Amino acid sequence: MTTAESGGPRVAVVGVGHFGRHHARVLSTLPGVRLETVVDIDLARAQATAAEVGTAFAGDASSLDGRVDAVTVAVPTDVHHAVALPLLERGISVLVEKPIARTVAEADELIAAAAANGAVLAVGHTERYNPAVAAALPLVRSPRFIEVHRIGAFAGRSLDIDVVFDLMIHDLDIILTAVGGDVVSVEAVGVPVLTDRADIANVRLRFESGCIVNLTASRISREQIRKLRFFQKDAYISVDCAEQKVEGWRLARGSGSVPAIEGGKLDVPRGEPLVRELTDFVAAVAGGPAPTVDGVAGRRALALAERVAESMGTT
Repeated sequence: MTTAESGGPRVAVVGVGHFGRHHARVLSTLPGVRLETVVDIDLARAQATAAEVGTAFAGDASSLDGRVDAVTVAVPTDVHHAVALPLLERGISVLVEKPIARTVAEADELIAAAAANGAVLAVGHTERYNPAVAAALPLVRSPRFIEVHRIGAFAGRSLDIDVVFDLMIHDLDIILTAVGGDVVSVEAVGVPVLTDRADIANVRLRFESGCIVNLTASRISREQIRKLRFFQKDAYISVDCAEQKVEGWRLARGSGSVPAIEGGKLDVPRGEPLVRELTDFVAAVAGGPAPTVDGVAGRRALALAERVAESMGTT
C-alpha cells in the first residue's frame, strides 16, 4: 500500500524516552499522518506513551514490517545504527536523532542502505529548523568570524556521549551549512566534570576560506544560553536560538563621508522546531523534496565532531 493509498504516511516512533515522547506527541497531531504505533524495550513506557497519544505500542521494531512507511528513531546513540539499518534495508524511511550514528563508517552504511532501498534518511538536527536559524542563514555571506555559545544545565541524559556529540554537534551542523568549504584546522579542549566524558568543551575551527569559528558547549552550567554571532564584511548577525530572535546590522555606505548603521530585530515567526522538522520529514516520505537535514548532512556534522573529539584526545 502506498502512502497515498493509505491516506498519508504511516509512521512509528522507536524509543519513547525524553525525545521520543515529543516525537510521538507531534506526529499524533500532524495532518495527513497516521501514527501507527510507538516502540520501546520498556513496555510500560511504551504503553504509557501510547495512551497519551492514542495509538498502539510494541516492544520490538521488527513488528513494524508492513505496517509503516516511516519511523523516527530516538534511541540512545550507541544503537542508532543497529535500529535504523534493518528498517532502511526493508525500504522504511527513517529520521534518526542526532548524531546520525556512533561513527562515520556506521553513517555511511545508513546512507548506502537508504539509497539502495529507495528510503528517505533524515537526521534530527532540530536546531536547523529553529525559525531564528532559518531566518538568519540567508543573511550569512562569507563570514570571517563566528562565535557560538550553547550552555545548559545538567539533565542526566545522553550520557553515553560527550558534550560535543550531545550539544555542540547542533552548531557544527549550522556552521558547516553557513560557511561551506573545508575545515583546515581544529583546536579543542574538553573537561569531564560531572561524568567520565567531556561535559564542557571549547573549540576553534579554521575554514579554508579563512573564517575562524569559536564554539563553547556546556551541559553543566547554571545559565541557559544558545546564541550564534556572525561577523562579516560590513555586517553583524546575532541569533538567539532559545528566544527565537535575530538581529541584523550592516554598514550602509552612501555618498556622504560618514556611513550609517542600519538594521535591528528581524521579524521571526515563532514555531516549534520539532514540528517543522517532522513536517519536513513526512513531506519527503510522501514524495516531496529531500529533507533539509539528510543523511549526508548528518554524516558531515558527525565527521567534524569526530575531528573535534580527536583534538580533545577523547577518541
